[in-house]
Amino acid sequence: MIAGITFYNFYFQLHDKSIQSPQIIEFLRHLLRHVTGNLLIIWDGLPAHRSRLTQDFIASTDGRIVSARLPAYAPELNPVEYIWAHWKQHELPNTCPKDWWQLNANARRTLRRMRRRPRLIRAFWLQSELPL
Repeated sequence: MIAGITFYNFYFQLHDKSIQSPQIIEFLRHLLRHVTGNLLIIWDGLPAHRSRLTQDFIASTDGRIVSARLPAYAPELNPVEYIWAHWKQHELPNTCPKDWWQLNANARRTLRRMRRRPRLIRAFWLQSELPL
């Protein structure tokens, strides 16, 4: 799973394998299409975030994307972590998928439902200890 959050919405993609640089670049392209203006990407220490491929893509956006790194072991600073926590604790616990495809469909449906709740999205920002 990969996600980005604004003050009013969040964007996500689900993948059946671990996230690597190509998936990150695909997601960044998605964000550039859907979010107007410049993007500040704040992320953790995943090696794919620091990869040459990812950094070269960011450099190719002519300053439209700027990245900053969270300190090590600081998920409380990342509002996206609160999306996943809420999703796992409140949206998915009563689902029992038979296979990956059913899990994927249930996950997408519940994430879309969460996206229609702007107060919930603002709460993810307020819970994070990231200075606004």
